Amino acid sequence: MIRRFFNMVLLVFLPAGLFAVQPAADNPGGYIPLLTGKRVAVVVNHSSTFRDSIHLVDYLIHRGIDVKRIFAPEHGYLGKAGAGESVADGKDEQKNIDVVSLYGKKKKPSANDFKDIDVVVFDIQDVGVRFYTYISTLTYVMDRAGEVGVDVIVLDRPNPHRHYVDGPVLDTTTFKSFVGLHPVPVVYGLTIGEYATMVNGEKWINNPCALNVVYCRNYNVMERYELPIPPSPNLPNQNAIRLYPSLCFFEGTPVSVGRGTDLPFQVVGAPWFSEGDFHFTPQPNEGAPNPKFNGEQCRGFNLTTFSEAFLDKEPRLYIGWLVAALNDYPEHKESFFTSFFNLLAGSDQFKNDLLTGKNEQLIRQGWLPDIQNYMTIRSKYAYYD
Repeated sequence: MIRRFFNMVLLVFLPAGLFAVQPAADNPGGYIPLLTGKRVAVVVNHSSTFRDSIHLVDYLIHRGIDVKRIFAPEHGYLGKAGAGESVADGKDEQKNIDVVSLYGKKKKPSANDFKDIDVVVFDIQDVGVRFYTYISTLTYVMDRAGEVGVDVIVLDRPNPHRHYVDGPVLDTTTFKSFVGLHPVPVVYGLTIGEYATMVNGEKWINNPCALNVVYCRNYNVMERYELPIPPSPNLPNQNAIRLYPSLCFFEGTPVSVGRGTDLPFQVVGAPWFSEGDFHFTPQPNEGAPNPKFNGEQCRGFNLTTFSEAFLDKEPRLYIGWLVAALNDYPEHKESFFTSFFNLLAGSDQFKNDLLTGKNEQLIRQGWLPDIQNYMTIRSKYAYYD
């Protein structure tokens, strides 16, 4: 509360722009001294930049840091691979640094990957949603680092969904997967740095690591933060990022969210939709090499206007779209859901509630006890509150 009060004072009394939010990467004094003279590995992608223009790896090398290895998450080092597309190992030829994929043959670095490393730096723009896989990559990196005695530094970045918490909490006994490792809601309301401290502090890994989080400067969580660089191919703008927590559930159904179009995660539709004033035809593109309903015209809805008008004012998961699509589905309702839906939801309760016809209010009430328990945990690690 004290930090929030002073942030408000700064916003009122100081000139606009003077204290703009600074991701940790933009504050080299917070991490360069920790890396000098060390053998360094980095977990990065295209969003890992110093002041939005220079890639962090280039900046570290410029500062004389010995970068030995690059680890790449889902979508790859350059951030261009499609969702779920295997990423191969490679090499940054210009820098003569090996690139080890953590979304190909393996998702967790091996002990051998860390054999000549003193510290690993994690700097990737996250979006604060449980099934966005960068927090799973972070978890596996931290666990291996703790096992072999390598330090971890997380360079924090603002979270565009930091200002609210919502959704079903993951049941780790049955539904743990790479799109959900921990007992947190879909929207968990922490930055990736705060999340790392929670994973370590709650011992959600077998080998807690020596962790150092470099936090953002001037970060006021009451202000919405628009990402300067799209975090992945199918989240190209702020509208897609706002809609992503609600629309991603459709990935476990026979409904398209616009992959393979110019509006990924901004439209919903299918060839079988009986209503809707918007039409689109998915085609392969860089971020969606094999989109759902490839080449088929889909009828549905463009939600861009809804995103702009409502989601900043009423931040929450909107599940009415799921209810409407399920009710419109022409086949047996059970077949509307794939097994992936439960992994995204984190349990089978959400699916069961939808199938039994519960309304949105009752479904949301069922989430509250688990969310309240989570909020008690979260309060220990919410640095910016």
